[in-house]
Amino acid sequence: MDRSGPTAWSLEIADCASSFATGDVSALGRLFDLTAARLLRYAQAMTRTQEDAEDAVQAAIMRMAQNPRSLAQVRLPWPYLLKAVRNEVLRITTRRKPTASLSLLTNADPPALDVPRLERDERDAGVQAALQRLPAEQAEVVVLKIWENLTFQEIAVVTGESLNTVASRYRYALTKLEASLKRIASEVGYVVD
Repeated sequence: MDRSGPTAWSLEIADCASSFATGDVSALGRLFDLTAARLLRYAQAMTRTQEDAEDAVQAAIMRMAQNPRSLAQVRLPWPYLLKAVRNEVLRITTRRKPTASLSLLTNADPPALDVPRLERDERDAGVQAALQRLPAEQAEVVVLKIWENLTFQEIAVVTGESLNTVASRYRYALTKLEASLKRIASEVGYVVD
């Protein structure tokens, strides 16, 4: 899988969607293989549970299966898929819980070879805790921007918010994360500028 950039990623998804829309049923499986892990990480960031996240991804893929042309007809297929999963998460969380909050999986990047596992786990736990302290809307934008490499325009499409709102949420989140992570770093003895 070539993940050299958002364009290549979207082109792969568009190719699968186009093939599926023209009757290639196996293309839906390729689409699932291509996107499931990332969709699951995104859903889990909002639901806090593996089961609800899996349900949301499965429901979104089923909706794509029921209407094969839906994904093939959009200009930005990856944000469209993310929005479909987001919609399913909202359906599930409103049905099961009065409010949904964000959590974040921090093991999304591959392990660094030069960082001991215990140190990486502590760092990840600190980042996760800092993200959980953010308002849900800000944490969602951070997930989409940093882990999914979406542009602010694409995030605006996924969330249904204005470009200015998305950019503001990201800026406020980074400011809060910086303060929170500096505090954690100084508590564990890291030198902080």
